[in-house]
Amino acid sequence: MTGIDDVARAAGVSAATVSRALSGRGRISDATRARVRAAAADLGYVVSAAASALATGRASNVGVVVPLLDRWFFANVLDGIASRLASEGYDMTLYSMSDDRAQRDGVLDTSLRRGRVDGLIVLSVTLADDEVDRMLALELPVVGLSATTSRFPALRVDELAVARAATEHLLGLGHRRIAHIGAGYAGDPGLDIPSLRRHGFASAMADAGIPDAPFAAADFTIEGGHRAALALLERDDPPTAIFAASDEIAFGALFAARDRGLDVPGDLSVVGVDGHEMGDFFGLTTVAQFPHEQGERAADAVLAAIDGRDEIGDLAFRLVERTSTSAPRGGLAEVAGRPSP
Repeated sequence: MTGIDDVARAAGVSAATVSRALSGRGRISDATRARVRAAAADLGYVVSAAASALATGRASNVGVVVPLLDRWFFANVLDGIASRLASEGYDMTLYSMSDDRAQRDGVLDTSLRRGRVDGLIVLSVTLADDEVDRMLALELPVVGLSATTSRFPALRVDELAVARAATEHLLGLGHRRIAHIGAGYAGDPGLDIPSLRRHGFASAMADAGIPDAPFAAADFTIEGGHRAALALLERDDPPTAIFAASDEIAFGALFAARDRGLDVPGDLSVVGVDGHEMGDFFGLTTVAQFPHEQGERAADAVLAAIDGRDEIGDLAFRLVERTSTSAPRGGLAEVAGRPSP
């Protein structure tokens, strides 16, 4: 069986240097680290997790606390986390937090206390105050990604700005009858993402002199978006444009327009949020949030926190215009209530 001494001889360095190179800890040049890793790969040498933990006091493993494992967005975030951690010699362990209190207690009071992880990433999980207390009591570096609590550092997208970008895009095209489909509430949004998107929409509409713009509640699914959009399109004054709080909601709105025999974007413009991989296929205008890159940033942030550094900051977004949005039929004059010349 290949051992650390074999790798040291192949790379022309000491066993101690091999240990530092493969653990990612200690001062060592990039060239030496690359040479050692190449030698280890050629020889098929893998550091024993148990031996590494005993030697370094670290498990080379990061825990990721997630709410749902069946959502496209979260799957892409997790892929970004896993790929970045793997490149740094770390494994990833998932801890799913359901709505069941006993299951959540098991994660917080048993699974996370086994000492198998060096740090935690909390991905968009809504935690009660006592749950945050118990998580912080673990005394592990914790990094949130779009977390709903401000009690630990988190990477965030400016969701108010995201919603304003989508809404102002529709306003700029000449739309005034714009509706929002989402899951947010009208009170103080706090750090709740759907509510922040609803408030950003309402703020942009109010600034354009259009208070009390229509809102339809839906879960973040195609089915939810389809039902909500059909209800909006059955109104006496149906919208000429819809801002959906997610791309999957937007896909449902596109299907609703098809079912009503409406042309997109001639009769109805639709814009979503996320940057779904199917967005280009549907021609959906969206505010892309780059979930894979979010995952990479979260992994970088937790590894920095494990080493005592801070790499927390804002996350990027970008409006991507496609064929699902255009000026309303008749142009600005008709929408503003004036006859077209």
